[in-house]
This record gives sequence, structure tokens and C-alpha cells, in this order.
Amino acid sequence: MITSTGWIIITGILAATSCALVGTFLVLRKMSLMGDAISHAVLPGIVIAFLITASRNTFPMLIGAGIVGLFTVWLTEQLSKKGRIFHDASMGIVFTTLFAIGVILISLYAGNVDIDQECVLYGEIAYVPWDLWIWQGTNMGPRPVWILGLVLIMNITFITLMYKELKTYSFSPQLAATLGMPVGLIHYGLMGSVSFTTIASFESVGAILVVALLIVPPATAYLLTDRLHRLLLLAAFFGITSAVGGYYLALWINSSIAGAIAVFAGIQFALVFLLAPKYGLIGRKIRQQIRYKSPKDAILSQEPTLP
Repeated sequence: MITSTGWIIITGILAATSCALVGTFLVLRKMSLMGDAISHAVLPGIVIAFLITASRNTFPMLIGAGIVGLFTVWLTEQLSKKGRIFHDASMGIVFTTLFAIGVILISLYAGNVDIDQECVLYGEIAYVPWDLWIWQGTNMGPRPVWILGLVLIMNITFITLMYKELKTYSFSPQLAATLGMPVGLIHYGLMGSVSFTTIASFESVGAILVVALLIVPPATAYLLTDRLHRLLLLAAFFGITSAVGGYYLALWINSSIAGAIAVFAGIQFALVFLLAPKYGLIGRKIRQQIRYKSPKDAILSQEPTLP
């Protein structure tokens, strides 16, 4: 029998792993804040899905939010390509406008319903054990665990099937297009994965933690390896340790679990940033000192050998 603590940790692990896997490609493509844009922009999709179905059922809201998430990506690309607007500026324009539209829709049509921007932004993973899925009178466990588990399987399947294409596209979209790879399909497939991962995760952990899990574990792993398969494994590892360590950090200091998970992820990044053998701050300084050492010092530093 899994305890409440177990369900919370499992939920955190599933969300962190899913975010870390797709977030790795966002970091490589220098699109880290796209997850932040999507997590804010999907609010009108959630509200519209509620207005159409008149219920807070998860799957209609996921579909509505997913459609708006992909629309956010498409509109950002169009503004960046066809207008004299840089990509980061077009992203800011799109997600702030859509988020504001969502806030207005809530105030006009859903003011008495528990759908608000705080639900989207902050979430509360501690409530997961009580958000149960009852199927034909049987308690199947927390609903977010099933949703996040399905999303994780989808992400792993997508990355496995498209590994070569994602690898080429992430490092050189021009080369991928030259080789005849479907660059548009790869791009929107990745953005779709990011959208559904973000949407499935923020209901439980909140959009702010989702953004942290999309960026910080992959960025931490990026300081340790130049190989994509190792980068994915390390990003997932740092996501898992952030979820587990953050939970126990929250218990220790009696604070928000989501906030503690984000802080633990930041602590891991800081340690790796300082201590990584090749790309860490201390490691780079040591190599620079060795590189610029004079030949005389290099000779004197050698240990004497016995005749």
C-alpha cells in the first residue's frame, strides 16, 4: 500500500522526468523559455474547454490547453519569421496576450468556479493523494499519477522513435533540412510534447515548478557531458533527485514542496556549475592555470624519477 508520501514523491518523479527529457531539447535549441510561454498561454484553452463541457474533467481541458499551446508556438514562429520581431520578443507578446485573455475569460464566465491563475501558476503537489481516479467503483490511485505516467511513456516513445532526427535538428536545423528530414514535423512534434508535458504537470506542481524542471535539470546535465544520450539520462537523474530531495527539504524546513523542489534543483546546478570537471567554474580555472604555466614551472612540477 503506497502512502501519501509515496504518491507525492512518485508524482514529482514523473513530472520531473517528463519535463527533463523534453526540456533537454529546448536547452539545446536555446528555446528554454518556450515552456514558460506555453504554461501561461494555455489558460484560455482551459477556460474555453470548461465553458464547452461545463465540467472540470481533465481530458477536455488537456485537449483545449494542448491546442492553445500549439497555437502559441505557431503564432510565435509566424511573428518571428514574417515580422521584424526577434523570437524572444514575439514569444513575450504572444504568451502575455493569451494569458491576459484567459484572465478576462475567467472573470467574465468562470468567476465562481475554481479555475484561476493561482491554480495554474502554483499548483499544490501535496493534494495529489486525495485527487483519486475511481473507475467502476475501484480506487485506481491518484489521477495525476496516471496522467503523468501516460505523458512520460509518450515522451519516451517519441524520443526513441525520433532520436536521430531530434539529435540532428537540435544541433543543426539546416543540416536536418539538407538531409531531407521533416524539420517542421520534428519541430511541432517536440513543441507538442512540451505542451502536453507542461499542461499535464502544472495541474499538480504548478507552472513555476514546471518551468524550473524543464530548464534546470537539463542545464545541469549539459555541464557534465557532450553526448546526447548521456545528457538525457543525466537530465532525468537530476530531475528525479530534485523531486525526492526537494520533498524532504520541504519537510525539514516546513515549506512549500514545489518551491523546495525548485530550490533543490538550483542547488544541484550551483554545485555542478562550480565542480564539473570540464565545464565547471573551478575546473576551467584549474585548466587555464595548467595551460598557461611556463615550461620552467612545468619541468619543476614533475616528480623526480629514480635512476
